[in-house]
Amino acid sequence: MQKSQIQTLKQWDKKYIWHPFTQMKDWETKDPLVIDSAEGIYLKDIEGHVYMDGVSSLWVNVHGHRHPRIDKALHQQIDRLSHSTLLGLSHTTAIELSKRLVEIAPKGLKKVFYSDNGSTAVEIALKMAYQYWQNKGHFKKMGLIHLGESYHGDTLGAVSVGGIDIFHQVYRRLIFKTLSLQSRGWGAVEELEKLLHQKAHSIAALVVEPLIQGAAGMLVWPDGVLKKMRALTLKHDVLLIVDEVATGFGRTGKMFACEHEGVSPDFLCIAKGVTGGYLPLAATLTTQKVYNGFLFDMKEKKTFFHGHTYTGNPLACAAALANLEVFRKERTLQKLLPKIKYLTEKLKMFKELLSVKEIRQKGFMVAIELKGPQEEFLGTKVCQYVRRYGVILRPLGNCIVLMPPLSISIKELDYLLMATFRSIEEAGTFTKK
Repeated sequence: MQKSQIQTLKQWDKKYIWHPFTQMKDWETKDPLVIDSAEGIYLKDIEGHVYMDGVSSLWVNVHGHRHPRIDKALHQQIDRLSHSTLLGLSHTTAIELSKRLVEIAPKGLKKVFYSDNGSTAVEIALKMAYQYWQNKGHFKKMGLIHLGESYHGDTLGAVSVGGIDIFHQVYRRLIFKTLSLQSRGWGAVEELEKLLHQKAHSIAALVVEPLIQGAAGMLVWPDGVLKKMRALTLKHDVLLIVDEVATGFGRTGKMFACEHEGVSPDFLCIAKGVTGGYLPLAATLTTQKVYNGFLFDMKEKKTFFHGHTYTGNPLACAAALANLEVFRKERTLQKLLPKIKYLTEKLKMFKELLSVKEIRQKGFMVAIELKGPQEEFLGTKVCQYVRRYGVILRPLGNCIVLMPPLSISIKELDYLLMATFRSIEEAGTFTKK
């Protein structure tokens, strides 16, 4: 690409685009990195520089960019059907994908409701849980419980069950009231037990990110917490919503995080990796019991009144079907286990750095938390330095997040860790112990 074209694109970016989760005043002073193409786990910018995709294009890419099987599935689907509504109609790829999702989901989940991103998948579960009890005549069961440092998306319903002030504080007067568990781990279980003992009659659902809370900085749960929370919700007749938008599709070492503790929720919310990082698609899976709570005559007006124009888009469903086929044919989860073991061992070297406060890991989800005040933006600084090594990372505050595609090789994983280690060393007055 010619220099004039490169400069024009960068100028247009600053003139026309408002980037998400980005302070645009800061953005306008910098030279933007503009991606033009990709192959495998690498991205190429408009100037020809190649970068390792260290965060899977925001936690979505699973098998690498331009995977031949997924590419082929999309080409074939375009020749058949690019879009048709699910409102009053159906289409083949949505039907086939629904069957496959139910087959791989935790036992008991029987119905699939499509949307297009993680926030709406959670929003749908919240609305279904609330309306389920209303349809059943339990009008007092309206309350929602969530964790204090939770993140479930950016639509207002999802924000209502969020607990990260930097994202949510400004919207507090717009959202509905919920109940928040302020403790972590087993402390949260104790809080939940007391709360359900007192107020279960007024609680519709508990919503959680299972085993590891991503946006909070990869906060890892102690073993058994999810299983105990499930037992409590069953005991007190409260629905359990599990948000596997970030943890699903192999990120924790199993297809879904729930599988680690044999938990089957009332709702499973999925997005991100469902299409292998190709197209926006989300789904809310639920039980026959919940589904039956909406089966009434039309005159009673107890339909679930929710939908999206591109619900169950055929192209996205085709990509998702191909993604699941790659998991099966390439034995992705089996091949991932030695990589997780290797990653766990290699992360120990970061303890040599005085600047590292804590390392948190669950499967292929990693946070390296740095010491220092948030105002110094140490995480951002490290992610700027790591680009010198041809790696793209994105921080969560002072946490450096590592979440590469599952297809990364051991050799490539080694390079990612080396580049991150050196960038932490170089990004300030960081010295080894």
